[in-house]
Parts: sequence; structure tokens; C-alpha cells
Amino acid sequence: MNAPDIALHGHPSIKPSARRPNVSLFWRTFFLLALLILCSSLAWLQLFRKQEYEPRILRNAHQIATVVNLTRTALMHSDAIARVSLLKTLADEEAVNIQTREPGDQIEPFGASAIEKQLASEMVKRLGKGTVVAASVNGVAGLWVGFAIEKDSYWLQMDPERLRPLSDKGWLVWLSIAAVLSLSGAAVMAGLINRPLKRLSYAASQVREGHFNTSTLDEFAATSEIREVNIGFNRMAERLAKIEAERALMLAGISHDLRTPLARLRLETELSVSDAETRELMAGDIAQLDQIIDKFLDYARPEPTHLGPVLLSGVLSRCIAPWRHNPRFEISVDVAEDLHVKAETVELGRVLSNLLENARRYGQSPSDGVTRVEIVARVHEGWVLLRVRDQGPGVSEETLKNLTQPFYRGDTARTSATGSGLGLAIVERSVQRMGGTFSVFNNSAGGLMALMKFKQTEPG
Repeated sequence: MNAPDIALHGHPSIKPSARRPNVSLFWRTFFLLALLILCSSLAWLQLFRKQEYEPRILRNAHQIATVVNLTRTALMHSDAIARVSLLKTLADEEAVNIQTREPGDQIEPFGASAIEKQLASEMVKRLGKGTVVAASVNGVAGLWVGFAIEKDSYWLQMDPERLRPLSDKGWLVWLSIAAVLSLSGAAVMAGLINRPLKRLSYAASQVREGHFNTSTLDEFAATSEIREVNIGFNRMAERLAKIEAERALMLAGISHDLRTPLARLRLETELSVSDAETRELMAGDIAQLDQIIDKFLDYARPEPTHLGPVLLSGVLSRCIAPWRHNPRFEISVDVAEDLHVKAETVELGRVLSNLLENARRYGQSPSDGVTRVEIVARVHEGWVLLRVRDQGPGVSEETLKNLTQPFYRGDTARTSATGSGLGLAIVERSVQRMGGTFSVFNNSAGGLMALMKFKQTEPG
């Protein structure tokens, strides 16, 4: 993988195509509930159509066919005077009009939909061949049924709503109301499920970052399972906070107890050893022990208390200052003067000083033994990518995987000096405490490259 890939993603082993879609638990639960409601509604609608709606329409068709048969029979067995009275009664009381059927009548067939065609077919079966069902006759809309009495033909006009399905607008209104209520209920249910888990996730992230007492979960939650999880998590956080406090106290005591005899040994060495070379070697060993203690304390040091805008060029200038006049240590810097990152000034200085010290010890050029370091910073999508590269021999791939592990010592090509094996581990932990990422790899042009990613910010 090349440098830009690591710079942008911070995880060399994960390809973007292999990542799963980032869907929160709330939306996943909501979509599943919505899909369940939709499938249930469709199944209910289909059941309603088969068991209730279609049979009811068919019964209406049979009733209309019965009305037509009764009307036809009554007309056949009534005289002229009684027939006129019958037709008037049907029109006034039953909204049924009887008209003479003419050969030139303009007819529009009944049955715009599949179910209406089925209903018309059922009426024809009941009334016999020659029956005509029309939606309008001579431009007059209605339910028109044409039948014959001996040699005469008639039209029976009725209200077409008796056979038509329910209004589409009515269905849409009720379905919309049901959908809104169902989706609102799904959103409430998803929120109730997601809310305690979201709080637990946030609290876990705080504990992961070392904030053991900043996020306390509700121990009186209504749900017994959530309540038990919250109580267990709070007790765990309290225990971790206690362990962290005891560790800090222990390290402070160890530092004090070790440095006091070291200072005494150094004083006694300078006063009692007459040989200058031996005295210098012994003083160097004592100084190295003191540096190792500093490394342990830096690695175990708690998180910086305040993160804010830090002028990157200013911190770099202070870290480079001790090496400016060293002829065997060349440092080139390509960083904008006004570039600010979200960090802690002292912590960022420790990071850069550790990297420069690591390059001075192990990054000498194989050709002339001079250490050359390049420091470059670039801005990408709101992040500052800071690169520190030496021109040394690099390390093997197996060693590269473990360089940021505590107490790990690399191969002999980069370990000509002694140390605690905590330098890059301290750097990685410090960068992570400041909200950034850290990675190290062999550069294709030679040497070892450290790549850091910090959030860009405006001056405070």
C-alpha cells in the first residue's frame, strides 16, 4: 500500500471496498420494523380482498340480477295501466328507471377494471344470454342492464356505486393514515431500543479514552436487562478508575524512590572516581537509567487535560532547536507557518521530540552516516497529515508490525543504541490521546516514515 492510502484511512490492512455500510442501529431497527409492517399490511389487504371485499361485491351483483329478474317478471305479468304505476313506483322508491331499448343507442360497456368485468360477467350468467351491462347509454352514466321481454327490449338504469369498488381516494387516505401511525410507532420502538445502547456505546468510548468518571449510566432504568447492564458497566468503570489512580500513585512513588538513589550515585561517582573516562561512562549509565524512567512515566502518563489550537510550526521550531548546529543531523521542514492542529502543546512536543530522537539514533544514512530527516505537513479534508521521514536503512516487514508495541526492540540495523523500547509506543499513545492516528512504514525511496493525522483547527 502506498503512503496516500495510509494517510487517508489510517488502517493499511482495510480496503474501502471491504467495509460494510455504516448504518446505525436506530435506522436498521426502524427499516426492519417498517418492512414487517408493510408486509403485514399487504397480507391483510390481500386477505380482505379474498375473504370479504370480492365476495361482498359478487353478492351485490347477484342482488342486482335478482332485482332485474323481479322487475322483468312483474312487467311481463302486468297490464298496461298497472305497468305504468309499477314503473313510477320503481323510479320513485328504488331509483330504478325503465326505458325502452332502441337499436341505435350509444353504449359504453361496463367494466373498466378486472373486478368490474368479473361482476358484469356474473350478472350475464344470472340473467341469461342477450343481457347487456353498460356504464352509459346515450351519454347518460349509470348502471344500465339491457334485457328483453318477449319481442320488446328495455334498459334498467340503477346507481352504479352498488357494483363499483370503494373509492380509490378513500383507500389512499386510510392507507396513508395507517402508514403514518405504523411508521411513527416503529420510530418510537426503534428509539426505545436504540437509546440505551447509544448511551452505553458513548460511555464505552469514554472509558476507552480513559474518562472513567465522565459518563455514568442510569441504574434505575425501567427495563431490567438494561438496568443490569448499566449497573455492571458503572461498577466496571469505578474499578478501572480506582486501578488507574493506584497505578499513577505507584508510578509516582517508583519515580521518586528510583531517582533519589540515582542522584546520590551520580554525586558519589563524580566525587569518588578519579579516572575521568570511567567517571564519564558511569555518569552516562546513570543518565540512561534516568531517561528510561522518563520513558516509563511518559508511557503511563494520563491523557492531556486540554486540547486546543496548537501552532504546528512553533512546536516544530522548539523541538528542532537542540539539533540545529549538529553537523551530523540535517532536518528539512515543509510546514505552513499558520497551520494549527487540535492537540496539546507539551504532548505534541514530546511526540515530535521522540520521533527526532528515534531518527537520530537509528536513521543514519548508510552512505555517509549523516541523519537526514524530512518533516512535511499537508491539509486534506479538514485533517493535517504530518509526515516525518528519515533516510536510514529501514526495518524488516516482521519488525515493522511490532515497532509500536511496548518494550519491543527492532532489529540490529536500527538498534545501535540502548533504550527502553517505548519510544514509538509512547508516540502512538500520545497521538491517539489527542484524537489523531499514527502509523509507521518503510518508505519506497528508503528510510522509515512516520505518518500522523491530526484534526485541523482555527487559531484560538
